[in-house]
Amino acid sequence: MARSPLPSVPSRLIDVEVADRAKRKAPEALVVTEGAVPDEVPVELAFTGKQGDVQLLPGADGPRWVVGVGKGDRRHFRAAGAAFVRAAHTYADVEADSGGRPPLTVQVRLPESAHAGDHAAFATGAVLGGYRYRMTESDEPIRVRTLRLLVPDGAAVDEYASEVEKACELASATALARDVANTPSNVKSPDWLARTAERVADVPGLSVTVRDETWLEKRRFGGILAVGGGSANPPRLVELSYRPRGATAHVLLVGKGITFDTGGLSLKPAAGMHLMRTDMSGGGAVIAAMRSIAALKPGVRVTGLVPAAENHVSGSSYRPGDVVRHYGGRTTQVENTDAEGRMVLADALAYGIETHRPDVVIDVATLTGAMKVALGLRTGGLFATEDTLAERLRAAGDEVGEQWWRMPLSEEHAEAVRADIADVRQCPPGPGGITAALFLREFTDGLPWAHLDIAGPARAEGAYDEVVAGGTGFGARTLVEFVTSYGR
Repeated sequence: MARSPLPSVPSRLIDVEVADRAKRKAPEALVVTEGAVPDEVPVELAFTGKQGDVQLLPGADGPRWVVGVGKGDRRHFRAAGAAFVRAAHTYADVEADSGGRPPLTVQVRLPESAHAGDHAAFATGAVLGGYRYRMTESDEPIRVRTLRLLVPDGAAVDEYASEVEKACELASATALARDVANTPSNVKSPDWLARTAERVADVPGLSVTVRDETWLEKRRFGGILAVGGGSANPPRLVELSYRPRGATAHVLLVGKGITFDTGGLSLKPAAGMHLMRTDMSGGGAVIAAMRSIAALKPGVRVTGLVPAAENHVSGSSYRPGDVVRHYGGRTTQVENTDAEGRMVLADALAYGIETHRPDVVIDVATLTGAMKVALGLRTGGLFATEDTLAERLRAAGDEVGEQWWRMPLSEEHAEAVRADIADVRQCPPGPGGITAALFLREFTDGLPWAHLDIAGPARAEGAYDEVVAGGTGFGARTLVEFVTSYGR
């Protein structure tokens, strides 16, 4: 049988272990802060210890590296971990090509001042910086398999290992979200996304239920059905559930799952349409977060919903001017079929709130180009109905290395959401990111709610820090950290 060109999902990631002693014959890297360059580093290397600088030291006893970590902030440790693993992978592949013995394990000594959180940040960078998604006929390059972090003398190995283990779990959530975002849309139909969610839900305590188009029609999920109506691949609603015993709090996560977006009859320009395979990045973040949440076992009940559909062009496509009735009865006047994300999210929000009555609701979506203009490509937009909720999400992002900027839910634009011939209008006039959030707020029933717009940081054109080109998995780590810290 011919080998499938599709990479495995989840991708295989580098293993990270923590130890208090070095492994014989395994090559070693020394991490140093800026300005603290060891005497053994030759002057001609011009190494200063700046963030992400990696140099291979000359010598006949096997490879040795020196790695810069700049000022030693957490983000610098993440960047250093990513830069080092990329260099180690490259060395291993070149060594294999030349007939040598590539190292499969590399070990790293961080500065003596580095604590457990710094080791965890370095591990995050290493796991994600070495991430790779490729579909080719060529053999995969030789890569390092294990990263061994050496703790300072006298340190409690278990304490460091616990921090690193959690960091690696969060990194695996980001990697899984990248996997599903990067999968091309000739493979990634709504049904594929749903079946993948079922398959990766291999953690005790996590269950998945997939709702098909017949179920959606019977219960009048008008938004999902309208958006998916133009495609030969019917829509799905993916419901993930984590219900620990004794949980008193319940968080609802909702992620946009548009597996490809042509814009529908309001057709997108051709130039950037190929990137629309990543338009389900919010849904990917929710699926990946739910898997890691179940693995970390917080005492919080969590439900994840991913409305999945393809927004295509055909005789059965929904039209500008249509009025769509959502789950629960509220109606929307359609003005632009390329604003499809809010249509499917509205159904999922209304259903999730009515069915599960959560304490807090968070949705995440590549929703508006306006947020890319406002915040660029590395910062997510955060809207929230409560200051405390906004601060918890921002703090969760800071903890795991994802940057959020709070945006206003400006009440002066709220009236613009009202429609002429329906309850609400899909594309109100005014600032696009804000009015889109105000539209979604109409379906949250007054509950504490946050909307995360990741249109900018969900994709990257090139590598930086622990990010690689393609889907970034942005948002998954924030969701996991928010849930695991909820109620503390």
